Amino acid sequence: MNKRSQKRRFNALVNNPVMEDYALRYAPQSFRRWSEFAVASSALGGIAYLADFAIGGSITLSYGFTNALTAILVVAVIIFLTGIPIAYYAARDNIDMDLLTRGAGFGYYGSTLTSLVYASFTFIYFSLEGSVMSQAITAYFGIPLAVSYVLASLLIIPLVIYGMTFLSKLQVWTQPVWLALLILPLMVLATKDPHAFVHWTHFAGSAGRAGFNALLFGSAAGVVLSLIAQIGEQVDYLRFMPNLTAQNRRAWWWAVMLAGPGWVVLGAAKQIGGSVLASYIAPQVGPVKADEPIQMYLHALHLWIPNVAMALTLGTFFVLLSQIKINVTNAYSGSLSWSNFFSRIFHVHPGRVVWLVLNVGIALTLMELGVFGFLGSILGFYSNVAVAWIGAVVADLVINKPLLKLSPSYIEFKRGHLYNFNPVGFGSMVIASAVSIAAYFGLFGKVLSAFSPFLSLGLAFVLSPIIALLTHGKYYIARTSPTIPESPDGVACAVCDFRFEAHDMVDCPHHAGTVCSLCCSLEADCHDRCKVPGSYIHIAPAMQENMSPRV
Repeated sequence: MNKRSQKRRFNALVNNPVMEDYALRYAPQSFRRWSEFAVASSALGGIAYLADFAIGGSITLSYGFTNALTAILVVAVIIFLTGIPIAYYAARDNIDMDLLTRGAGFGYYGSTLTSLVYASFTFIYFSLEGSVMSQAITAYFGIPLAVSYVLASLLIIPLVIYGMTFLSKLQVWTQPVWLALLILPLMVLATKDPHAFVHWTHFAGSAGRAGFNALLFGSAAGVVLSLIAQIGEQVDYLRFMPNLTAQNRRAWWWAVMLAGPGWVVLGAAKQIGGSVLASYIAPQVGPVKADEPIQMYLHALHLWIPNVAMALTLGTFFVLLSQIKINVTNAYSGSLSWSNFFSRIFHVHPGRVVWLVLNVGIALTLMELGVFGFLGSILGFYSNVAVAWIGAVVADLVINKPLLKLSPSYIEFKRGHLYNFNPVGFGSMVIASAVSIAAYFGLFGKVLSAFSPFLSLGLAFVLSPIIALLTHGKYYIARTSPTIPESPDGVACAVCDFRFEAHDMVDCPHHAGTVCSLCCSLEADCHDRCKVPGSYIHIAPAMQENMSPRV
């Protein structure tokens, strides 16, 4: 049989759309059955993590009240502003963070690097959240911490197998109980020992400085800025938003803003809560354990519930609930990222569930190695790369597209239409990351070392439009396809024979027909012949803004 006439066969994990969750594709309208409220609730449920408490407590213990609080508030503003365009484009075009990055200045293979950055965000934070969960399990059941790490990891896998279909129910059902338990320890502290808040405002930390210090502020902000990549996990839910219409415009925008950049409002509030509680319990448990959320919760509750067993039971339940809510999101987003990475590099896709297991396995390894004890240094280093990535993407979305009009007005994610590398985003990120990491390790002095993440953000944001101007935007779109008409039953893929919406299809000269975006990604024998000059007409940048994102 001629190889080109053979049909690609996917395994049962890929063929099941509930398990696969369109991991490598545009989320079609037929699958997006959730309301704006359901999608927003699911996305907000994913920020239930207690690492915010640990981060707020850690930077307060290290840098003092003033520097920690200033860092939390300043970074919250930065994260909110950078999250707006990302959330909007992802919700409007129904694509995840990896596909968004492809079309926002990175190119098809250029975004491979960001897939690794994003995947590392998910397993680093899975390990941190899993460590918090394991601390609670060990405190309650008295089992070794190493065993608790395994339990905290294995528990998550079955909950994530069915993707958004199950996660949307889990997050909505548990949200009211979680919110009530979240504010409980602070309410107890406010009523039983209000002087604790006065003590907090005078807390100097290990640095011994109660007042503002620019270098300490920069170091604290660098740790908090690592959370900037959280918008990617919000987007993994927001891609299932219904189409924006005149009828749902108000609800749609509220949902996107609240569940997109709005996550940081609750995140900053939790960091401040962790700051308060850490300063309160530090004299009782010492600085080593004062940033552990389970210790924060227990010592605050003990003011209200004298019975230690009852306080421990309630505290453990809250920690387990919080960590399950966030680690299902970390595991889910990680599975999407690894799927994108391996499909581009090795042209294989065994299914999102396989990469789910890989992501959890890496996180478990980090937990066993004691990642929680290096919280500040790990996040401070990681933020240099994460901030460069987000800065380059945002610059493309808010400058290169609407102002310079060198980037197409829509997000092109299909391999057959993209250059392998776009120096606009990819180059900006690599340069900004390299310079800021060098600064982080002290190459340019103490000031830039403390402010290296800000340097990374500024460089990426400035370099992106500069490189776009220098290259005249010619590396965004490699070629365009003939119009593919929509069909009520979908358009058949010439390779796998499944039917998809026309927006997910691309015209392929190698297979002499239309193929879906996944089969296009997995094709190893075409050698990108569709993008060879002469095969198709290359479009000029001036034409790109007029191209429609929907066929």
